[in-house]
Amino acid sequence: MEDEFFSGPTRIMGIINLSANSFYKSSYAASETQALKTAERLIEDGADMLDIGAESTHPGAEPIPDEHEWKLLEPVVKALVREFPVSISVDTYKPYVARRVLDLGVHWINDIYGLRFAEMAETIARYPAGVIIMHMQGAPKTMQLDPQYIDCVEEVYDFLSKRIVEAEFAGIPADQILVDPGIGFGKTLRHNLELVSNLDRFQTLNKPVLLGVSRKAFIGKILDLPTEERMEGSLAAAVIGVMKGARVLRVHDVLETVRAIRIVEEIRKYQKE
Repeated sequence: MEDEFFSGPTRIMGIINLSANSFYKSSYAASETQALKTAERLIEDGADMLDIGAESTHPGAEPIPDEHEWKLLEPVVKALVREFPVSISVDTYKPYVARRVLDLGVHWINDIYGLRFAEMAETIARYPAGVIIMHMQGAPKTMQLDPQYIDCVEEVYDFLSKRIVEAEFAGIPADQILVDPGIGFGKTLRHNLELVSNLDRFQTLNKPVLLGVSRKAFIGKILDLPTEERMEGSLAAAVIGVMKGARVLRVHDVLETVRAIRIVEEIRKYQKE
């Protein structure tokens, strides 16, 4: 069962991007062969899950047509499901694309729109698969123009709570739902820091929490560093996230994250009740 999978050690989700517009170029796989080599390396480095995306969703990114997204995904997803015995997630918010990749046997749909598109929950519920429900204010093209919240943590919490109800009502099994507060998706630097610092607030949703902080802009703003130099900052944020209850980390740097989180988990064994 998926709840047993997430009750053990922190799970590490490695990122493979099929979009040339990806914000971190080192995660871009320009061909099926390159994607498979990347997947093999990520798994050797310790990834328990792989997340594959074909549409860039960084701030300012333009959407691509459903059929184009599917054509990029199809050969890679077919090969990954066939070749690798790990959970495969596809990063898409489009019911058409979700249905096509679910037909190929993927295990998770990672939906940045958090099931806001009509028929998405019902589509996923028809398959033996799960959903990652993410919070995003607005859409990728405009989400960072001027994000506003009265209470960011509580507003994100309320959104995720309502979407969990919707997912379960549609028929997605309760133990196949993850939640993601959506770091960097319609949030300022302060909003992102509030969410990571208060990640334990989301424990009462009773769903595993996925955290994606890897190399994101808020780390660059704090350290004044480009994407290529944000690994140490990413590891620091990931460690805090795990200490605050994150069960899955979506990362570019799998090996380094695995090593850092192993230390966290060894230290936690000696924490007094």
